Amino acid sequence: MKKDFWKKLHKPILALAPMADVTDAAFRRIIAKYGKPDVIFTEFVSCDGLCSAGKKNLLPILKYSEKERPIVAQVFGAKPENFYKSAKIIKKLGFDGIDINMGCPDKKVLKQGAGVALINNPKLAQEIIRQTKKGAGKLPVSIKTRIGYDKYDKKEFKKWLIALLEQKPSTITIHGRTKKEMSLVPAHWDIIAEAVKIRNQFDNSKNKTLILGNGDIQSVTDAKKKAKETGADGIMIGRAIFGNPWLFSQTNSQPTPLSKKLFVLLEHTKLFTKIFKGKNFDIMKKHFKSYATGFPGAKELRIKLMACQNADEVEKIINSYL
Repeated sequence: MKKDFWKKLHKPILALAPMADVTDAAFRRIIAKYGKPDVIFTEFVSCDGLCSAGKKNLLPILKYSEKERPIVAQVFGAKPENFYKSAKIIKKLGFDGIDINMGCPDKKVLKQGAGVALINNPKLAQEIIRQTKKGAGKLPVSIKTRIGYDKYDKKEFKKWLIALLEQKPSTITIHGRTKKEMSLVPAHWDIIAEAVKIRNQFDNSKNKTLILGNGDIQSVTDAKKKAKETGADGIMIGRAIFGNPWLFSQTNSQPTPLSKKLFVLLEHTKLFTKIFKGKNFDIMKKHFKSYATGFPGAKELRIKLMACQNADEVEKIINSYL
């Protein structure tokens, strides 16, 4: 991939959202095999961590395979100098892009003045983008953010978006909720449409920053409809991918056969064990509930799977079930 891959993608762009302890290397490989989106993101990684002695513990998060390209590394933090250093590391690792998390509402992230807390500090956010771009060289830099902190204010949101647009990031993904709303209310797609209008007023050139919308999208059909309604250049899908690696390849709502679902669950489990030797097996278990749902006997199967301690035990249970 050369230079800015974002500008070469067919619209509407469909992206897989970065999700902590979900979109790890094992899951991303499964997605790339069964239903590849246009863009894949890693879980987010701490810039402070990448610039510390703990770097070696974080590098497994940035493992990826060639089949995942274009692959974007997502980072978070609040120290511009560490974004510069992290961008250099990510560039060296051969990623196709770098994404700055300015939307995470996690308390530990907020404590650092990172994630969605940056909405309250546009000057710092701008400096972070500048330093990331400086370290990234020709790699495109993108941003993921929300529509507000405690509440949505039209004037404040416009100011925030323009502060980001002034730094000319390649892409801005907007999650249509505030920090306070978390994921407890329906996403405000009307505000994402508003963001597209603000971007068009700010810059109507051929090379303008792309706007992606995010929130509550359940299917590719739904994504394309929302892109058309809002004028967004693309859509990012998150939670709908749970237990459904075929999501991006599905153009109809035909359910996946149960045997195939369980086969992929096992493949995913084996891949997780192979890639992350020694990693807590319980992290894999959050996927079991999503794969094993919506069929007779699903609850009983889930209970057995949740008691498993390794891939061999999972295999025995699935084989006996089938």
